[in-house]
Amino acid sequence: QVQLVESGGGLVQAGGSLRLSCAASGRTFSTYGMGWFRQAPGKERVFVASITSSGRSTYYTDSVKGRFIFSRDNAKNTVNLQMNNLTPEDTAVYYCAASRKAAIVPGIPDGKMWDYWGPGTQVTVSS
Repeated sequence: QVQLVESGGGLVQAGGSLRLSCAASGRTFSTYGMGWFRQAPGKERVFVASITSSGRSTYYTDSVKGRFIFSRDNAKNTVNLQMNNLTPEDTAVYYCAASRKAAIVPGIPDGKMWDYWGPGTQVTVSS
């Protein structure tokens, strides 16, 4: 069992930056691939980025490539999503997720393949 809790969301102006964090419980954190998804108002939840269990491979959806950086610290059971040059289109609730399948396979966009989810954190980007 893995419990996830996101933090770091908030309100930022367009062009600004935010750093999301996700803290995980459990001693098996380093065996899970980790991911970020987001859900904008009135839309479905979509994949944003993922990182393999070792942290050596990352994968980003096209709309955030070059702006977002995903990292993890297995010693601290945490992952971070550095979000730069934010736009109003990035406004959404951001969810952290864990998946055994994503441990060695980067870029699994199907939410059904992810095993555990955090409650989410709101990111709002004003124009």
